[in-house]
Amino acid sequence: MDEHSTSREFLLELYGAAVRSARPHACLPPHLPPPPSGRLVVFAVGKAASAMAAVTEAHYRAHAPRLGISGLALTRHGHSMPAQGESAIETIEAGHPVPDEAGLAASRRFLAMAHALGPDDLALVLLSGGGSALATLPAKGVSLADKQALTRALLASGAPIADINCVRKHLSRIKGGRLAAALAPASSLTLAISDVAGDEPSVIASGPTVPDPTTREDALAILERFAIPLPAHVRAALCATPESPKPGDPCFSHARYELVASGAGALDAAARLAALRGYEILSLGDRIEGEARDLAAAHAAMALDAQKTGRRCVILSGGEAGVTFTPGKSGGRGGPNQEYALALALALAGTPGIAAIAGDTDGIDGGSGRADDPAGALAFPGTLSRARALGLDPEEALASHDSGSFFAALGDLVLTGPSFTNVNDFRAIVIDNACPTRSKAT
Repeated sequence: MDEHSTSREFLLELYGAAVRSARPHACLPPHLPPPPSGRLVVFAVGKAASAMAAVTEAHYRAHAPRLGISGLALTRHGHSMPAQGESAIETIEAGHPVPDEAGLAASRRFLAMAHALGPDDLALVLLSGGGSALATLPAKGVSLADKQALTRALLASGAPIADINCVRKHLSRIKGGRLAAALAPASSLTLAISDVAGDEPSVIASGPTVPDPTTREDALAILERFAIPLPAHVRAALCATPESPKPGDPCFSHARYELVASGAGALDAAARLAALRGYEILSLGDRIEGEARDLAAAHAAMALDAQKTGRRCVILSGGEAGVTFTPGKSGGRGGPNQEYALALALALAGTPGIAAIAGDTDGIDGGSGRADDPAGALAFPGTLSRARALGLDPEEALASHDSGSFFAALGDLVLTGPSFTNVNDFRAIVIDNACPTRSKAT
């Protein structure tokens, strides 16, 4: 097996280890609570919602077969788990990252379910990345079309996800602790798979069941900072909507929250595998945010420095890379991880002994939002020379945000399909002038 093939295999193994650690069947069961005396009502939303609901139902069917279970799972189009017989928890697919009518209808059903809870029932809220876009229930005076237009503008602005979710919360009837207000006084437990840097509960899926530390003034400041146009009637609705529930609000007195998986855990899983193969680990952590091409330039410099000192190592990082588009231009194919991989290849300029992978752990890296979009891309020492031999211009591909077409032509896209989890981006740069040594350890 040549060096290129060996590097590819090892990089994909690292990505796979990271993703597997965050899948619901691995991370969720230890956190599931004892069965309540009444009903268990499941509110699942996010890219992992279908899988989290399926694991939950299987757990209680095995351990509490007489328990009454009902609920709803709202997930992205193409992210439903294959049906395993009849389920008590219905799954609905909806639009992401731009909300749609299906998400609106499902969100109304979530509120109706909340209001129907009895004193002995337990609301089990299963959150994962993507929940903020999926669960859309606009504030009074704001239409779905308004929310769609605002979402598109925010996504194109390059604003961090925490800022985007702040705006979403203050134009919603379900986000920013408002679902907790609807659930009260019933007991609730939220179990979350984090897709945000820092794992802040109020940011994950826009924190529907936890106190919201932000204000409408914060939301207005974000819109101004990123020059997001806001129609007069939407601004009026934002200013008129009651503030979100804050810390100390009585609606949280019977609400519990637990984190079940995060980017940090995914990086740890990849680090263990790399260490077994004899690599030194340089972990930059799971809170890396910024423009994809800027992150790639910084990480390439680290990799080159490590190689100069003779280190055989793997640089790991997570978080969320972004891409800022020129106003009026949407770019070509590809997402932030593919753009990172292309920018990294350019910065490394064919340096031997360095290869990398960048992928979104949900299996879908930007692009059209289809379930068959790539998860990310691979970069090798020969990436640029192979591309130019095919008549491809890597600099132009980066300038036009067309990294997806570039890597598709090379056969270096990471194609996995939906992973049924989401702990944000995963990046690994392997520095090794020799091929990684095979090991029976896994």
